[in-house]
Amino acid sequence: SSFARPGLARIFKSGVPAEFSANLSGRHHAARSWSVVFFLSTSIGIVFLGLLMYNVITQSFGYVAMETTIDPDTLAVNGVPLEELGKDELVLILQENVSAGRFRQLERETPMAERDRQEVYGLIWQNVVEPSVAATWSLMDSLLHADTVQTEAAAQYPQAELIFRSWLNADFIGSPQSSNPLAAGVRTAALGSLWTILITLLVAFPLGVGAAIYLEEYASDTWLNRQIETNINNLAGVPSIIYGMLGLAIFVRVLEPITSGAVFGLSDPTTANGRTILSAGLTLVLLVLPLIIINAQQAIRAVPNSLRQASYGIGATQWQTIWYHVLPSAIPGILTGAILAISRAMGETAPLVVIGAATYISFDPNGPFSKFTTLPIQIYQWVARPQGEFRNIAAAAIIALMVLLLSLNAVAIYLRNRFQRRFS
Repeated sequence: SSFARPGLARIFKSGVPAEFSANLSGRHHAARSWSVVFFLSTSIGIVFLGLLMYNVITQSFGYVAMETTIDPDTLAVNGVPLEELGKDELVLILQENVSAGRFRQLERETPMAERDRQEVYGLIWQNVVEPSVAATWSLMDSLLHADTVQTEAAAQYPQAELIFRSWLNADFIGSPQSSNPLAAGVRTAALGSLWTILITLLVAFPLGVGAAIYLEEYASDTWLNRQIETNINNLAGVPSIIYGMLGLAIFVRVLEPITSGAVFGLSDPTTANGRTILSAGLTLVLLVLPLIIINAQQAIRAVPNSLRQASYGIGATQWQTIWYHVLPSAIPGILTGAILAISRAMGETAPLVVIGAATYISFDPNGPFSKFTTLPIQIYQWVARPQGEFRNIAAAAIIALMVLLLSLNAVAIYLRNRFQRRFS
């Protein structure tokens, strides 16, 4: 190769290049070795992630052998099939085929006059037709061994109807929890997750960024401040169940009048014990606060000091410099920390179980003082059940959780990219 300067060529013609070349070859060999190690580690991670996704997806779809207590064709009126009957006729069929006590219970929950036709039709399927799952098959078996599945279903479940079912569907997303896997949904758990994450971000984000600004821009290098930073770094590695015990002691017991809403006159007899969404959100604040502070500190520290000096040079105060120059430049890194915080808080189960999250709840949360459950808790509860079909809806709930998490992260990534600034 040629050199732009003759002096460099003379240097490389001296006795130094031999040692330099030998050293350079060794460094290149080490670099190639490490690149292989990094490639293998990345590949292994992708393989395990692929196996996880394969296991979840293959359980969310597939053939299902369905049995019913009453053949829906026998409920036809004057030759008109059940699915084409009007609301009044459906109400009459429901009243004739369920016990009087069950019908009164349904009336107390929501009067039939206030229900639409589709809702009454659903009640007939749940309480009269009563479909149940005889057997399920995975997606891969359903696609690759369809003939074998059909033969097995015909031999072992002759009264059942074999259908291809997607456990993840609109009814699953929009339905509350139920003890019947065919009627169960994630609406209540998804709303609980959104409520807790909303409270967590509204409290943790300003507190975390404010603490990072103080530690990086205002705090002097003293023994006390160094101890504070060290403890923040240590708190980021504390097991999450410890934060659950702390939340139980503080938010559920000590601050019960506040977290239950009794102080504001908004408490409910079923939620007056402080085991509410507000307690869950504040507990998750303790969990993710160190993570937000550490990432915000790194983002503020990465802002070039020359930007601060230029701001001071034109007469800006320290706060004006922070607000108009440092923070806008650090926003991408700060939002990266928020993304990590959302991801961790969305997947937490142990601290919420400790503070008293419900494993079964059939009504939607309507505010921060409501009882609640979350998607991870609901998934755990379904996986622990012995019936195989609950594993299918648990897999569908995992996909719903991932979509919800990716959607929230996508919003944060969009905001991060929008405010990103590049320094040359």
